[in-house]
Amino acid sequence: MTVMKTSMRNFFAHKGRMALSAIAVLLSVGFVCGTLVFTDTMSTTFDKLFAATSSDVTVSAKGASDSGETTADNGRPPVMPASVLAEVRKAQGVKSAEGTVFSTSVTVVDADKDSLSPSSGAPTVVGSWNANDARTMKITSGAAPKGADQIMVDADTADKHGLKLGDEIGVISAVGTHEAKISGIADFTVTNPGAAIFYLDTKTAQQALVGEGGVYTNVNVTAAAGVSDAQLKKNVTAELGGDFQVKTAKETADANQKDVEGFMNVMKYAMLGFAGIAFLVGIFLIINTFSMLVAQRTREIGLMRAIGSSRKQVNRSVLAEALLLGLVGSVLGVGAGVGLAVGLMKLMGQMGMELSTDDLTVAWTTPVVGLVLGVIVTVLAAYLPARRAGKISPMAALRDAGAPADAKAGWIRGIIGTVLTAGGAFALYLAGSADKATDGSLWLGIGVVLSLIGFVVIGPLLAGAVVRVLGAVLLRAFGPVGRMAERNALRNPRRTGATGAALMIGLALVACLSVVGSSMVASATDQLDKTVGTDFIVQSDSGQLITPQAVKAMKATTELERITEYKWTEADFTTPDGKTLKDTAITAADPSYATDLRTETVTGKLTDAYKPDSMSVHEKFAEDHGITLGSKIKVAFRDGSAADLTVRAITSSDVVIDAGAMYTSISTMAKYVPADKMPLDSLVFATAKEGQQDAAYTSLKSALHDYPQYTVRDQTDYKDALKDQIGQLLNMIYGLLALAIIVAVLGVVNTLALSVVERTREIGLMRAIGLSRRQLRRMIRMESVVIALFGALLGLGLGMGWGATAQQLLALEGLMVLDIPWPTIIGVFVGSAFVGLFAALIPAFRAGRMNVLNAIATE
Repeated sequence: MTVMKTSMRNFFAHKGRMALSAIAVLLSVGFVCGTLVFTDTMSTTFDKLFAATSSDVTVSAKGASDSGETTADNGRPPVMPASVLAEVRKAQGVKSAEGTVFSTSVTVVDADKDSLSPSSGAPTVVGSWNANDARTMKITSGAAPKGADQIMVDADTADKHGLKLGDEIGVISAVGTHEAKISGIADFTVTNPGAAIFYLDTKTAQQALVGEGGVYTNVNVTAAAGVSDAQLKKNVTAELGGDFQVKTAKETADANQKDVEGFMNVMKYAMLGFAGIAFLVGIFLIINTFSMLVAQRTREIGLMRAIGSSRKQVNRSVLAEALLLGLVGSVLGVGAGVGLAVGLMKLMGQMGMELSTDDLTVAWTTPVVGLVLGVIVTVLAAYLPARRAGKISPMAALRDAGAPADAKAGWIRGIIGTVLTAGGAFALYLAGSADKATDGSLWLGIGVVLSLIGFVVIGPLLAGAVVRVLGAVLLRAFGPVGRMAERNALRNPRRTGATGAALMIGLALVACLSVVGSSMVASATDQLDKTVGTDFIVQSDSGQLITPQAVKAMKATTELERITEYKWTEADFTTPDGKTLKDTAITAADPSYATDLRTETVTGKLTDAYKPDSMSVHEKFAEDHGITLGSKIKVAFRDGSAADLTVRAITSSDVVIDAGAMYTSISTMAKYVPADKMPLDSLVFATAKEGQQDAAYTSLKSALHDYPQYTVRDQTDYKDALKDQIGQLLNMIYGLLALAIIVAVLGVVNTLALSVVERTREIGLMRAIGLSRRQLRRMIRMESVVIALFGALLGLGLGMGWGATAQQLLALEGLMVLDIPWPTIIGVFVGSAFVGLFAALIPAFRAGRMNVLNAIATE
């Protein structure tokens, strides 16, 4: 009881000093809880949507995916004859059944040819209005579509794009473009996460999406009273046979949920990973806080020991303070996490993914995880300072209070840090010299962990040397004030090392990812320059296939020398070693593709692969299956017949563009695949006539004006798009890392604030002998800048080492160029100095306001 009273008194006596540590715990716990609440809410939203939109039993064509989406190579949804509907209605237990048509391989545009598709990556769905949709949609304006000239749109999409009744919009599918006017606007009765939904009547949907009448993509079946979904599925399957997919509502919902589950898991675990980094940085802040508090209370603890307190009691007293800190920070963090989740939902709404706060899901495990994690991390971080407190002897009561001398880190610490750092460097060396990326990635992970821990442990030893160098370069110009700032940073190397380490972790990750991202862009750009021999690349950013009408429009461009079509499909391969490989990708292209993409060959000529009944394979595939030039592979094309193709070329597996592709000619594929089943083009290459590149670029874009789903890019555009994609990913990661850097800045603020308290008497004496307030504040600011730059130097150096090693692994996958983004590295280093200045504002202001006489009288 006495221990708890002492802990409570000390905790509230130093509540100001504990505040920043509590904020670190709050931020870390808040990020964890916010992530869990946000992803649970997303899961709840999708669960409700899929459960509400799934009929009791759904019948779909054999070629449809598990979730019923379009998978056909010809860009049209897999369909079944309308006669299936009558057969389904005969099944026992069927109350009603309705045939529907829908497709996600569509682009919808307004009258100005601007896309109405979501910017969030959610699908655009065009389908027939049916009774099942009427359960989850309420027509709020106008009426359901009747006739070919009418279409209905969901309210979210209408609001987002300012659509109203009577507006003309176009539905672009593989069949062509269908234009209609908005006849109605319908609102969801459940949360729509962001999909754009458009409805046509059934006959119009059949013609606009499939190009023929008398077919359905799905048949929605409603069970009669007392008939379970499982029994209904069994009855329908018995009636139809095994030529169709039949799923219950739960199976359909589960399949749809599985489609989004991967995305949600990636988001969840990535955000939790960054929360873990924030926790790691927070540990240094807590260790520093309690170490300094223990040092400042040395005389007080000595008196407690002198009047009978045992080591265990002192130890428990400090740990009890940590427990209180962890509880307060964690409780506040749980609340902050719910607020963060709501904020993320609003942010996703701005990006096009609508999530309603009505579906906000806070599972009982979320606050439990937050509280347990926050308390455990805080208590563990305070354990070492608590042990040091327990070792303070009663004789300390006779000495002056203050931090014990710590000018040199212990030899044991130095040896351990050196061994760990050397072990990490050796693991990174093994990673960089690995022959296989899978082997090297393991060594890379070990190297990153060991080198990081090694730098943390050896930080106090490095602090002395690095701070002296920084002092000589930056501080000596400020005269005595600069030298005092340098000595203050050197006074306690352990504290300086721990404070710098907190900043080091975040900046090491920033530097590593910057090097990897920059190297990926440089490598891909280098590959483009070396291998792509065409002027323009035409493709759909949404993955929509290129229609024959669009290809015809491109071929009519007079400034072009040639057009190269590129298709791919899946086939079953039977290789010379007797193995059958199901659903293996094969690419069909015009013979000019060998010129447009200069793929390196190991054996043979790639142009020969485009001869009749010929193909190429890549080197690794050939080695795995004993394939040489002249070998025959039986290729059973999807939606076509089987062919015996002769291997005429073996390409290198060490490429970035079209890695792992196996080529044949379009004419060979057309020989075995019916014309109506031939895959549409995935992309098209276009080459301008000599000296007409600019004119061809303009003409090609003009030719595709009526096909806004496709984008024309020259090589410069393509490189810029690649750079933007990687840049957006890195910016998102930097945003998440900002949390760790914010916690590190709090650590610098806390270190300086406690350091000012520790040096109160010293500051009073310096002020008494003539140090001005401006000089005092400058001294503290410069001390903060040096600590921040120390952490930045360690972090950036470590991160560049990690990044360079990671690039060596990427080189095994064809990304050969190492590119150090020096502007980013230098910018981060300079930015760290401003971070130091910002962190010192409050401590420097408080130091300058001290009363000189009161400061001198402080014990």
